[in-house]
Amino acid sequence: MTILPILIWGDPVLHSPAQPVSVINDDVRTLISDMFETMDAAPGVGLAAPQVGVPLCIYTYSFTPHGGELWRGAIINPQLWMIPTRFGDPDKETESEGCLSFPDYKFPIVRSDHVRVSGLDVDGQPVQIDVTGWKARIMQHEFDHLNGGLYINRLAEPYRSEALASAEEEGWGVPGKAWLPQVVEG
Repeated sequence: MTILPILIWGDPVLHSPAQPVSVINDDVRTLISDMFETMDAAPGVGLAAPQVGVPLCIYTYSFTPHGGELWRGAIINPQLWMIPTRFGDPDKETESEGCLSFPDYKFPIVRSDHVRVSGLDVDGQPVQIDVTGWKARIMQHEFDHLNGGLYINRLAEPYRSEALASAEEEGWGVPGKAWLPQVVEG
């Protein structure tokens, strides 16, 4: 397995819709294994193939709720259904998200609290995931990546302006920027 570079906001792959996977073969399975290793090293709770420069409809996820069991998997060619999001301002404490393609920043965003995702697993078998809370947030966040969007595109003011100012300070917003997660031993 290999840790892959993670593209940073501004790279064209991140801002274009991903293509459906037509055949699930060893190359796709290797990509998914590498995505898990990359996500874990980052560390993150989700990673979409476009974030590692591969414009395919695949994402991985891994989350352990407080006191709960590990929830982990990969989904290929997902479709997402959700209940409508609530109106109002996001809660800064409970609704802030980060993104591996916009590293080291978190901003609050309102998301639907209940989603259903269907797609294929790594063996090409149909899978359906029905989740709420942070699991639903993760599914929506990663699904956005497959449609050429990052969560900062959905931010309300003043958070959107703060995110764009941060990106400008970092020198992001141009092709070719990436970072490589490092495995921390211990």
